[in-house]
Amino acid sequence: MRFYLIAGEASGDLHASILMKSLKKLYPNSEYRFFGGDLMQAQGGTLVKHYREMAYMGIIPVITHARAILNNLKLCKKDIAQYKPDAIILVDYPGFNLKIAKYVKTNLQIPVYYYISPKVWAWKTYRVKLFKKYVDHMLCILPFEVDFFKKHNYSVHYVGNPSVNEIDERDYKNESFNEFIADNDLPNKPIIALLAGSRKNEIADNLPAMLQSVKDFDEYQIVIAGVPSIERSVYNTYIQGFPVSVFFGQTYRILAQSKAALVTSGTATLETALLNVPQVVCYKTPLPKLSYWGFKHIFHIPYISLVNLISGKEVVRELFAKYFNIENIREELYRILKVNDYRQIMLDNYSEMRKILGNTDASDNAAQVIWKTLQNKP
Repeated sequence: MRFYLIAGEASGDLHASILMKSLKKLYPNSEYRFFGGDLMQAQGGTLVKHYREMAYMGIIPVITHARAILNNLKLCKKDIAQYKPDAIILVDYPGFNLKIAKYVKTNLQIPVYYYISPKVWAWKTYRVKLFKKYVDHMLCILPFEVDFFKKHNYSVHYVGNPSVNEIDERDYKNESFNEFIADNDLPNKPIIALLAGSRKNEIADNLPAMLQSVKDFDEYQIVIAGVPSIERSVYNTYIQGFPVSVFFGQTYRILAQSKAALVTSGTATLETALLNVPQVVCYKTPLPKLSYWGFKHIFHIPYISLVNLISGKEVVRELFAKYFNIENIREELYRILKVNDYRQIMLDNYSEMRKILGNTDASDNAAQVIWKTLQNKP
C-alpha cells in the first residue's frame, strides 16, 4: 500500500508521523511519500518538500511568496500523479491541501482522507462544500466538530484527540520537579511557563507583554518554552534584561513542572489543560476594538481557546483583542496562583474536559478508518 501525506506545519508533522506509525501496524509493507518534516522522515519514506519551505502564514507573507507557493503546488500535483498512491492523507493546512484535494479528485480519482479538520467552524464555513465535493473521509479530532458537520449534511469520523495520547505517552512522564531543575540547571523556585506562540509574529506580539506581566512575581522563576523551528535569536530580542530561561523541545516537560502558564491561543491551550496547569490565554491583535467586534460578528464561535470550545463554557480566561493588556494578564495570573478556590475550579473543569475528549488513541482510530474504508474500495 502506497500513501501520500501532506503536512505544512510543525504540528502537522508531529500528528502525521504518529499516524504513519499506526498505519504501519495495519500495513507492515506500506510505502510513504510526503510533504512534511523531520518527524515524518524518521518514520521512513521519502520527504519531497520540508514544511519549513512552505509555512507562509498571513496575507503579506502569502503575497510575497506567491510564486514559491504556486511552485510547491505544481510540484506536489506532479509528484502525486507520478507516484500513483493508493490514498492521499491531508493534515490540516487548508489553503494548500484543499487545492490538492480538488486536483486529486478531479484528475486522479484517488481516495482523499483529511486528518485534523481545518477550523471551518470558526470561519470560512463555505469550505464545507469543498470537503463534501473533494474529501472522501474527514477524520475529526474535536468532538463538537461532529455536530457542526452534521448540520451541513456531511458525515465525518471522530477519532479522538491526538494530544491526549501524545501527553499520556510523553517522554519524562514520571520526572520529578527536582530532577527537572537539576537536569536544566535551574534554581529551586516554582515555575511560571510562557508559551508565546509558534510563529515569529505571534512571539513578537505576545512575548513582550507576557514578560512585563510576570515581573513582580519574584518568588517564581520564568521559563519560556521555545519552539524548535524558531531561532534562539528571535527570543533573545525580547528577553534582554529579564531573568528568564528559554528551553527548546521541552514544552511538555516545562508545563508538567509549572504552577501556571501564560499561553497564546492554539493547541497549546489544550495541551496545558491536559497537563493540569492553570493558564491565562493571551492573544494580541491589531486594532483591538475592531478585532473584537469582528470576532463577535464574523466568527461563528463563542471562544478562541480549545479548552473553552470543547467544554462549552468559560474554563480559562481569554485575554485577547481589547482585553489583552499587562494589567489584565497580571491580575488573572495572580488569581490562578494565589486564589485556591479559583485555581481548583479550573482544574476540576479540566477533568471534565478530558472526559469529553475521551481516552481513545486518535492515530490508531484514524488508521483503522483508513484501513476499513480502503478494504471496501471498489
